[in-house]
Amino acid sequence: MFQPIDQMKTGIKLEILIRTAGYEVKDIQAYLHLSCPQSIYRWFKGKILPSVEHLYALSKLLNVHMEDLLVAQGQPVEDGMMERINDATTVRLLAYRKRIREAA
Repeated sequence: MFQPIDQMKTGIKLEILIRTAGYEVKDIQAYLHLSCPQSIYRWFKGKILPSVEHLYALSKLLNVHMEDLLVAQGQPVEDGMMERINDATTVRLLAYRKRIREAA
């Protein structure tokens, strides 16, 4: 059965994977040849999803399958991912994740 993609949780997962791999938004912007970083921030906020081309490029950069970058509705963002983050975004992401879980 078809499961729609949860844009909000996918954005969280993308940000976690990117930051865990040690990349900054400016690195992803340069890698994808984007003129500005706004679309990346919009991905992280769950406002839009990356294009198929960008998902493919990110999957190669992060060494994961394209489908592993996406979260279907009703699925959680993997719990173990949060413990792998060691930078300043941890507190913000944890608060964001808590709000997502409370809304579900």
